[in-house]
Amino acid sequence: MSEKEFGLHDVVEMKKQHPCGTNAWKIIRMGADIRIKCEGCGHSVMIPRNQFAKKMKKILVKAES
Repeated sequence: MSEKEFGLHDVVEMKKQHPCGTNAWKIIRMGADIRIKCEGCGHSVMIPRNQFAKKMKKILVKAES
């Protein structure tokens, strides 16, 4: 399986939507754990990198380099 490419400040779509109804999340911190912030309600969650890669569906907006 190919490695998914994502970077800081990218907006990604996850497989499951947030209870607020939004499916768009912004990556706000990267490391061994990745912190993502809901674009709808602003709630942030920190999850391990390998778990994030499994749950991420696609990149909606690529951040400017």
